[in-house]
Amino acid sequence: MKLPFVYLVFALGVMAGCTNHQNTPQNTQHHLSAEAISENAQNAGVSVHILGVAQDAGFPQIGCEKEQCQKYWDGLVAKGRVSSIGLVDQSSNQYWIFDATPDFPSQLQDLKTQYPSSSLGGIFLTHAHIGHYTGLMYLGHEAMGAQEVPVYMMPKMRDFISTNGPWSQLVNYQNIHPQNLTADQAVSLGQKIEVIPLLVPHRDEYSETVGYKIIGPQKSLLFIPDINKWEVWDRSIIEEISKVDYALLDATFYDANELPGRNMADIPHPFVQESMQLFQNLSETERAKIIFIHFNHTNPLLLDSPEREHVIKQGFQVASEGLRLDL
Repeated sequence: MKLPFVYLVFALGVMAGCTNHQNTPQNTQHHLSAEAISENAQNAGVSVHILGVAQDAGFPQIGCEKEQCQKYWDGLVAKGRVSSIGLVDQSSNQYWIFDATPDFPSQLQDLKTQYPSSSLGGIFLTHAHIGHYTGLMYLGHEAMGAQEVPVYMMPKMRDFISTNGPWSQLVNYQNIHPQNLTADQAVSLGQKIEVIPLLVPHRDEYSETVGYKIIGPQKSLLFIPDINKWEVWDRSIIEEISKVDYALLDATFYDANELPGRNMADIPHPFVQESMQLFQNLSETERAKIIFIHFNHTNPLLLDSPEREHVIKQGFQVASEGLRLDL
């Protein structure tokens, strides 16, 4: 019997450490067993856990009747949660979640289950699109009734949250405690971890957009779930990849033909095909760092597919829920 993906530990070895796991939403389980908890408890330290891999509206997307979604409606595959990662420091018994998604309750529960001695140290937001901040509502008066959860955000994002209901109620009721971020300035999380926000170009209707560089005691990780196109960024993505051990990168759409009838220029992202072409001359070690994430419900990388197999054969990785990256 094929084991559920949550039993798998994603570790980097000599070749930047990535292993080609092809687990897909068919294998998804959102609750960790005692066996998985015991296995992970033996690997104390700092780590990042992939809590979701789908674009803002999740998988399947509401109203979707495309073939991929139909597999879910027919009971053939499981739900795919919205893109998010958890950062765990077992020495301080804390974890932090990057982006409060619509799936925030089960994603938080995953970490609570796996690390029962630890608590939520805070939330880092990337921007004000629905898949990245709306899960904050579960901290509110009508739900969890949380007390002063630190929420790290850029200035425009903080203004948006603080001055627009219902989000402002979270601030007024002190369910959350806004924390200021400044681009390129590190936030220290104890003695072992630094988090650096990196401004990226995106559709910034209500806020800035940032990715994050997370520096652990031994390794580092780049997390950019949303960006317009690599070439419009004022940094070289290839240089940024060279500086880290893992790079979780925007893979919203596989190619330009994914949404017939839609103007893809209105929703710019780096197509996976474009990214693979850009990265084709990287060494095997550098390509192995790249883990594609944040898949639209139409993206064939969400499920077992020829496209997914092709990406892996090219030496890249495809993110799956439950993968663990040790820092």
